[in-house]
This record gives sequence, C-alpha cells and structure tokens, in this order.
Amino acid sequence: MALAWVGYLSALLLLSAYGAHRLWLTVRYWRLRERGPAVAALPQAPADAPADAAIAELPVVTVQLPIYNERCVAERLIDAVAALDWPRDRLHIQVLDDSSDDTAALCRDKVAALRRAGYDIEHRHRQDRQGFKAGALEAGLAASKGAFVLILDADFVVPSDFLRAAMGCFADPRVGMVQTRWAHLNRDASVLTRIQALLLDGHFVVDQTARARSGHFFNFNGTAGIWRREAIVAAGGWQHDTLTEDLDLSYRALLAGWRFEYLLERETPAELPEDMNAFKSQQFRWAKGSLEVAKKLLPAVLGSAQPWRVKLDACFHLTQNLPYLVTLVLLLCAAPVLVLAGDMPSWLAAVHAGLLAATALTFAIYCMTAQRALRRSPWRTLCLLPVTLSVVAGISLSQTQAVLEGLLGSRSAFVRTPKGGHGARAARRTRRYRGALRGIVIAELALFAYFSLFLLLAWWSGGWQRIVPMAMFTAGFAYVGTRSLLDA
Repeated sequence: MALAWVGYLSALLLLSAYGAHRLWLTVRYWRLRERGPAVAALPQAPADAPADAAIAELPVVTVQLPIYNERCVAERLIDAVAALDWPRDRLHIQVLDDSSDDTAALCRDKVAALRRAGYDIEHRHRQDRQGFKAGALEAGLAASKGAFVLILDADFVVPSDFLRAAMGCFADPRVGMVQTRWAHLNRDASVLTRIQALLLDGHFVVDQTARARSGHFFNFNGTAGIWRREAIVAAGGWQHDTLTEDLDLSYRALLAGWRFEYLLERETPAELPEDMNAFKSQQFRWAKGSLEVAKKLLPAVLGSAQPWRVKLDACFHLTQNLPYLVTLVLLLCAAPVLVLAGDMPSWLAAVHAGLLAATALTFAIYCMTAQRALRRSPWRTLCLLPVTLSVVAGISLSQTQAVLEGLLGSRSAFVRTPKGGHGARAARRTRRYRGALRGIVIAELALFAYFSLFLLLAWWSGGWQRIVPMAMFTAGFAYVGTRSLLDA
C-alpha cells in the first residue's frame, strides 16, 4: 500500500506541475490576447496604373493537398481551393495523392476539369508512399512554383479569403510560417466531437496565442498554414523520421532563426473524427510523434541561445503528452489508495485535496477561457468538463502506449485519420477505411472491469470522495472501450 501511495502522490505532483504550466499559459493569453500580429496590406497598384499591375505584385502561392484514400472529402477540398480569392496565374495547386483506392480516379477527373477551366493544377500520384505525408510534401516541394506554400489536409474547407487575410504577414522577411486557428464543422455531432472541440479549442486559443505573442516556440499544425518556401529549405526540408513532421520542421525552422505568426481571429474549418478508433489513432500519432521530436530536438533547444523561459516552455510543449503516462499511473494507484487505504492522516489529506483541486481547477480555467473567447456557452462547457476528464482517463492506456513507443524509439507507420465528409452518413462512409480491432481495446475493457470492482467497494464502504473518482474512471474506460468495439 505504501508503494501505491508513493506512485499516486508522485503522479499527482507531476500532473500539478503540468497544470501550473497550463495556468501560466492561460495568464499569458489574458495578458497578450489583444496584441495581434502585424499584417501588412497586400501590394496595391497606383490609381493610374493598369488593372493588372496590382496582380503582378502578388507572389505565386503553391497550394499542396496531401491526400491518401480520401474519397469522401477529396472533391470538396479541391473545390474549396479552386474558390480561393487569388489570381489564377499566381496560384499553383498540387494534389499530392498517395491513394490506393478510387480516390485517385476522382482526383484525376476533378483536376482535369479544373485544368480545362484555366487553373494551374496538377495531380501527382505516388505508388510507394515513401515517407508518408512528409514524403509527399517533400516530393511536391521539389516541383513547386511558388515562393510560399499553403498546406491543407483533406478534411479542411479553406475560406475563399484565406490568402488575402494571411499573406500580409510575410511582409516581414523574417517570418517563415503563418498558422490559422482550426474551427470545427461537426462540433455538435456527438459527445465525442464536443470533447475533441473543447480540447482543441484550448490548444488553438490559449496555447498557440500565448506562445506566439510571448515570442516562444509554437508549431505549424500540419495544415491550415502557409510556409515561406525558403524557410522549409533552410531548416532542412521535410523529414520523415517522426510521426509529427509538422512539429519537427517547426522546431528546426525556429532554431534556425525564423519567426512564426499566429492568426487567432482567422479560422479554417475542418472535420473532427466521429469514430472512436479514428480519434484514438489520431491522438496516438500526435502523442508518439511529439515524444519522437522531443528526443530528436530537445537537446538542441536546451543548447541554443534562447532565454531560459523559452527553453522551459519548449520542454513542456514537446513533452505535453507525457501526462497521459502519468495519468495511467495515477489511475492504477488511485483505486487501492482511495478505496482500501482507509482514513488518511490530516496532513496527507490536505496535501492530497490541494493537489487534486489545483489540477482540476487549472484544467477548468483553461477550457473555460478558450470557450469564453469563442463566445460559447459557459454552462455547456461546465457540464462537458467532467465527461472530458472521464474520456481523457479512458484513452490514457492507448496514449501511454504511444508515449512509451515514442520514448523507446519503436517505429510505426503513419496511420491516417478517416474522414466521412461530415453529415448523417459520415460514420458509415468511413467504415471501409477502418483498421482492424487493436488488442488494446481488450485491455481497456479489462480496466473497465478493474475500476468497476473498486467502484463497488467504494459504494460499499461509503464516502463521495471515493465513489465520484471511481465512477469517473469506470465510465471513461467503459465509454472508450465499448465505443471502440462498436466502431470497429
């Protein structure tokens, strides 16, 4: 029992440290939220100049669309890009298609139609998928025509004024990348999509804004952002030795001296996974990839000339998925500690209550801050918070596997997140793209049984301080495990 106490309190202390950092980011957001980036006006021709003069001043932009088996959303993506408000002779579109199904034919037909309409668009179909998404972007960059590169994943629907709104940031020659905020097409499709939106909003409203406006390192999110081609090349290009090539390139570019800008007010809507296994595979990739990048680049960050505050924040940033491992340790130790240990000494009870309350409170403040900024209902957010914490507990097992694989250097393929095109039939459309049921689902259901046992013991022994956490843990693993089975 003593070992369980040590594990439980140690895990709670570590989670409190990450919670304190989350609170610091929230405070920085509040202090700096009005300090937006400098967005210069796009070139304007003199009043007496020919109409084409202003167009000639605009740079050529290459739009890269990395696609792999996206039959449900590929045409929507290409149509949205074709509607961009940018001169056609200044726009070069690359459909980087690694598909092995009929997506390739759909894209080929769509590209051919747009070429006949006068668009500079090409369909580049690879057969080998070497390097996965990073490999496709690398191959496309070698044939790109633009000095700037807009990258869009298949589930994004880019607004027509995107380039007009963002390109002005590049008036500063030191700016290498501009990122926009993700919005959500299907936020209210289910409890799962609402939870994802809540978590992503915290990242895009609080984390990205606080870091960008503090002059700290923040990253390109893989899509809905524009790169200066020169910055990509100077940083060493796209590399595919991690699962998060976007985070990897971002840190290499920042270490090379490039500046990034973040446009909080400019949103680019996208589709959230409505399938539990798709959600878990996406989270797995992000968690494992971030730890791979931490192993690869954290020594360079710590050895750089950056101020200690930037280095410390970068450590928290690159290891932000480590708390999933800590959470699983806490959950496994919490059951015997809270249910079997009996009454704890008063000093220990005070420490325990303080750490637990601080961790929960910082998470609540963080989420509420983001939702307030987006003018969303605070009451709906409050109701969703316990459910979110429960689901975070439920995915902690698969996320722990991702963290350990990232730390230990286990190699794995880039697994795409299936998209259904959003709508009533979205989940059915993605069924053909779902992978085989992973053994970890059985382990999640086993943990459901484990916590159910301790929930019964807690109910028998009495005390809300035992029953409530056990109920949350049990519900989390029950929901994640059963949804994984049903969505397989």
